[in-house]
Amino acid sequence: MCGINGIIAKTNRNKDDITAILNAMNNLIIHRGPDDDGVFAEESDQFTVGMGMRRLSIIDLTSGKQPIFSEDQQIVIVFNGEIYNYKVIKSKLEAEGVTFNTSSDTEVILKAYEKYGTESFQWLDGMYAFSIYDKKINKLFITRDFFGEKPLYYTHTNNAFIWASELKSIINTIDFTPKISKKGLNLYFRLTYIPAPHTIYDNIYKLEANHYIQYDLSSHHTTLHKINSEPKPKATSISFEDAKAKTKDLVQKSVESRSIADVGLGTFLSGGVDSSIISLCLAQTTDKKIDTFSIGFKKASYDESDKSRMVAKMINSNHHEFILDEDDLKNNIHEILLNFDEPFSDTAALPTHLLSEKTRAHVTVALTGDGGDEVFGGYNKYYIGKMNRKYTGVIPKGLHKTISGLSNKYLINTDDTRGRKFRINKLLNAIDYEGDFYWDIISLANTKSQLEEIMSPDYFEEHIYQEYKDVLQKQKIETLTDFRLVDKVLSLEGGMLAKVDRTSMMTSLECRAPFLNRDLWEFANTLPESYLMKGWNKKHILKEAFRDQFPEEFLEKSKSGFGSPTGDWLRQSLRKELESYIEPELLKSQGIFNAGVITQLVKDHLESKKDSTFRVWSYYCFQKWYKFTFLNQN
Repeated sequence: MCGINGIIAKTNRNKDDITAILNAMNNLIIHRGPDDDGVFAEESDQFTVGMGMRRLSIIDLTSGKQPIFSEDQQIVIVFNGEIYNYKVIKSKLEAEGVTFNTSSDTEVILKAYEKYGTESFQWLDGMYAFSIYDKKINKLFITRDFFGEKPLYYTHTNNAFIWASELKSIINTIDFTPKISKKGLNLYFRLTYIPAPHTIYDNIYKLEANHYIQYDLSSHHTTLHKINSEPKPKATSISFEDAKAKTKDLVQKSVESRSIADVGLGTFLSGGVDSSIISLCLAQTTDKKIDTFSIGFKKASYDESDKSRMVAKMINSNHHEFILDEDDLKNNIHEILLNFDEPFSDTAALPTHLLSEKTRAHVTVALTGDGGDEVFGGYNKYYIGKMNRKYTGVIPKGLHKTISGLSNKYLINTDDTRGRKFRINKLLNAIDYEGDFYWDIISLANTKSQLEEIMSPDYFEEHIYQEYKDVLQKQKIETLTDFRLVDKVLSLEGGMLAKVDRTSMMTSLECRAPFLNRDLWEFANTLPESYLMKGWNKKHILKEAFRDQFPEEFLEKSKSGFGSPTGDWLRQSLRKELESYIEPELLKSQGIFNAGVITQLVKDHLESKKDSTFRVWSYYCFQKWYKFTFLNQN
């Protein structure tokens, strides 16, 4: 695990200059790889190319130093991530006469490419971002894994092509601050994050998951290629019992493959279905006690540590429980939010960082339950398809307008409880008589109409989701399968995985998600939707596959989200800072917001007239980023 950086100067430039740039880029991401670093740079008459990396040693601690070169020195690679099936690929290559000098997965990628070219990228099961420079064909390739677990950013300037694991390496390399991207801005204020290929900056992009860029150094032309084809989900006639057995087998094999490490390894154990199953499977792969880690809270309404303790006792793990006061989450809030390098307002980022920090004191790698909800249909929002069909089938459209108007007027939350009134309002505001309601459901900060109210017409964009509909080849998102596909492309890559990567790597902890396995995902896509959600029972097939391993009814226990009381903080300890973000001079100089509307929204929240935690927190996080980036103020 590490971070990578790279630069191609489009004209000849002294390689010492490029080396100095790469060293500076590496130093900005030292948290991603505190154990080692490496740099390569080479001049030609037409260009200069360089690649760098920071390394967190996980596999092959002694001989895995990067960059790694082919025997003839004509191909060079830098790599961030883990390839879980590298031993299988290595055995295949050795049987064909290929020899190896290290025990690292990085060299396996290099040798596979050397023999089979970009076709070999399809063989990789893992989380990764890497770049390969092939001098023989004068081309460079930068590549990102199937789900987008590892980040990769890139940009073209007049003089260079630059790529990096984190935005900060690019922003601090170019000699200007880019303009704000309207598309990125609108995506953020709808979703609370910005999914690939966009960022908050114009002309800086995220490489989409399951893609690679080919850069021709002769013409300085780039082309984007998909690595693995993704067949359209189609249910097969597999019996439920056979599906249940295969689900269990695939999960167990994925956990086993993702537990390979030459350093200490444990699991995040929240006590929910997903983390409990991952912890159980890991415990069953070894005769030694595994380490499990959880956070508990002194405040009873936030604390669910009894669930994790129950599982830890059941699997006989060496359990580490960190009991906190909710205010502990505010430690380093500034550094945590700004480490994303662009606006990001998932409230779970703060506890995830804290858990990572505590876990890193004991192990270097942690398995997580991330992805279980997307693969097996576990989110409450997946109910909405059924609810929308039932509601619109009974309530006329005209009557709905009256009901939703009354709901917005009388069912007003005044504190950050997100209880029944909050959920009813969320549902009623998402109802769509055309059937295309899911985009508002995933818009955790603002719906389209809410965003149009608070944003200046010069910055508001209406059809921000159209390109994702085009990618999915679905103009109307209606079924559970559709919801899961949207979440894979947007919510996983842009939200969940970005949150876990930045907050864990900030503490030099590697997180692995066994549910994010392409075989598992594609198998789930062949199951009838009723296997995933039976009635109102979510993740039905997953629960049934492991039901005999847990106490009766344990898998049906409700689990709260992993959030923070940010709504209360905004009214209390963060109040003064938030109020500074609605000062008329700032709003006028930005020109981004409808000053009167955004000011009233913030004031109503501060005065507890109406709780708008998600909307105001997203605004707070944006302004914090803006102030640091454009006004150079902490």
